[in-house]
Amino acid sequence: MRRKERTNGNGGTATLDDAPPLQAGDRLTRERFLRIWKQHPEIKFAELIGGVVYMPSPLTRQYGVTDNGVSGWLWYYQVHTQGTEGGSNATTLMDDDEAPQPGDYLRILPEHGGQSGNQGKYVFGSPELIAEVSVSSASYDLNQKLELYERAGVQEYIAILLHEKEIRWHRLTNAGFNLLAPSAGTIWKSRVFPGLWLDGEAMLAADAATVLAVLQQGLQTPEHAAFVKKLARKRTRSEHEA
Repeated sequence: MRRKERTNGNGGTATLDDAPPLQAGDRLTRERFLRIWKQHPEIKFAELIGGVVYMPSPLTRQYGVTDNGVSGWLWYYQVHTQGTEGGSNATTLMDDDEAPQPGDYLRILPEHGGQSGNQGKYVFGSPELIAEVSVSSASYDLNQKLELYERAGVQEYIAILLHEKEIRWHRLTNAGFNLLAPSAGTIWKSRVFPGLWLDGEAMLAADAATVLAVLQQGLQTPEHAAFVKKLARKRTRSEHEA
């Protein structure tokens, strides 16, 4: 592979890879994957899983509407739960040489005792919860990415399947991911984030009002209030230790 030079802001020269843009199926190290991507800002979505580049096809209206609903649901929880952070489509440096781009994540911030951290501009490690909107169960979201998230220690992984009209909520155990059943009717309740309740039927039907109404019920529980206090205590303790 050829390399070329360009003038940098200090009058010197910087060396660049003379490489084509990322292509689905490329086999790269994470370092080279990120380097090439930075040289091609026109690329918005790309992931490195198992050393292989994955790039999604054009996304449908149904996908966009559902993904917007998931993002809003997690955002609303984050707003009412200080010490947590939600994000969408953020490249994550995970499990040695992997760099997935989760659709949505919710994590406990590192200063509040979370299991992930930050490295430069990126999330480093595994957020506690990841959600992906998938066309179907045949998607790599339920295969290669599921295996990666399980191996990397994601505590809860939610896959929303558009074709099957189904939600699969995976909970990490010592034996790997197990499917978590709804607690009541079609309502799932997170075991990592108390008060994070999801009405599955409402999410699949794009009924945002019901999704938020059920979430609001979860946010009013004593368990959520205790969780918020627990996160605050961990922040206070870390500040004293510093």
